[in-house]
Amino acid sequence: MRRKAGIAAIQQKKVEGEKFKEKGAVIQENQLENMTKRLEVFKKNLETFAAKHKEEIKKNPHFRKQFQEMCASIGVDPLASSKGFWSEMLGVGDFYYEIAVQAVEVCIATQQRNGGLVELDELRKRLVGARGRAVHHQEISNDDILRAIKKMNVLRSGFSVIPLDGQRGRYLVRSIPGELSLDHTVVLQQAKNSGFSSVNGLVTELGWNPVRAEKVLNELLRDGVAWIDTQGGDTKFWFPVIFINSKLE
Repeated sequence: MRRKAGIAAIQQKKVEGEKFKEKGAVIQENQLENMTKRLEVFKKNLETFAAKHKEEIKKNPHFRKQFQEMCASIGVDPLASSKGFWSEMLGVGDFYYEIAVQAVEVCIATQQRNGGLVELDELRKRLVGARGRAVHHQEISNDDILRAIKKMNVLRSGFSVIPLDGQRGRYLVRSIPGELSLDHTVVLQQAKNSGFSSVNGLVTELGWNPVRAEKVLNELLRDGVAWIDTQGGDTKFWFPVIFINSKLE
């Protein structure tokens, strides 16, 4: 008898457990449905906001950045499609496409001088200069350029962004084929203030052995990213992308 009672209790618990699972699934489904509805309402309000502040979004880079961040917080990407509300209402798709094309032109035009690496600030200055001659001039920011380059990554175009100094918001835009290794990036970051590096400098500041330092510097020299200066006691590897831009500031 005790055995039967034990089996009955187990079966009862199993039935109750299944009911709890069903109830939990219903609650989860209702929560998801409510969240989806709230998100749709928020998107509609976002569209209303965008329509109301259309000109401000198009003309003010700072306001445009805040708008982009607000969209990203709910998973809306105004640049995801060239068609639909965002493109027709704001023209943001065409705007960033235009920046991307112009950025490519600038990078290609300066590759012989900087080896396919250009500082973001210099790129912006050149884009502003080129766009200033256009009839429909629209102010652009570094954030606009970064977003345009990010969209080009989908095309596997070889363009990417390398952080140079996060605290000062300095970035390098890469437009050369292949990949820069972590060592290459570290060397560029080490030279961010002086504009040059050397084997002794890398050994002293980074603790690298001379063989590693010389190998990385020679690779950057081979790819046209660095210029070599053998005058003086310590051979220096200069990075035009850094020291030329410093002179422009």
